[in-house]
Amino acid sequence: MRYTSLFFDLDDTLYPNSTGLWEMIRQRMSLYMLERLRLPSEKVPAMRKQYYETYGTTLRGLQIHHSVDPDDYLAFVHDLPLEEYLQPQPELRKILLSLPQRRWIFTNADAEHAQRVLSVLGLEDCFAGTIDIRATHFTCKPEIQAYQYALAFAGEQIAQSCVLFDDSLVNLRAAKGLGFRTVLINLNGQTDPVVDLSLTSLFDLPEEMPELWEII
Repeated sequence: MRYTSLFFDLDDTLYPNSTGLWEMIRQRMSLYMLERLRLPSEKVPAMRKQYYETYGTTLRGLQIHHSVDPDDYLAFVHDLPLEEYLQPQPELRKILLSLPQRRWIFTNADAEHAQRVLSVLGLEDCFAGTIDIRATHFTCKPEIQAYQYALAFAGEQIAQSCVLFDDSLVNLRAAKGLGFRTVLINLNGQTDPVVDLSLTSLFDLPEEMPELWEII
């Protein structure tokens, strides 16, 4: 088997970005900054974007600059009725369970949110575990240390044995630099010369990456 571990991002990777869920999460982030931190409304959008681009997540920036309690923040921003945005994915479940490699969720969110999402999608038993923001000690993609924590969590010695599926080019570029095989999952048709492969969705895996099912 060429690859031994497959790492899957969660939001906008396991489900289409057209669901609108991630946009609602972003709105909850802004609401948190307004209601909990009392930040000026005119500054919140730019500040949230700056923290995301600088630190990988808005939370990371809020921790550094505003001493935010991560548990309070995560519970607030993920307090959404997921069933209104997501639906079960039985075909994706079949694809994931047919893969011979160990499969991991690798997300900048928390495990509680990941479990809720997986439950609604019907994918809760498709993964060996969840590598979340706490498992990476609040480092996050694209910080190099986050990938190192993920490899250690999965018991992997080298990144060359692993594939990362993610909707973020920034996250994939960092992973590629460490030796991961990188696969962009994006409905907008983006591509990047650094990324190894770009797929419309994970449903394309059997056709576009048949080598994942080859035992060598």
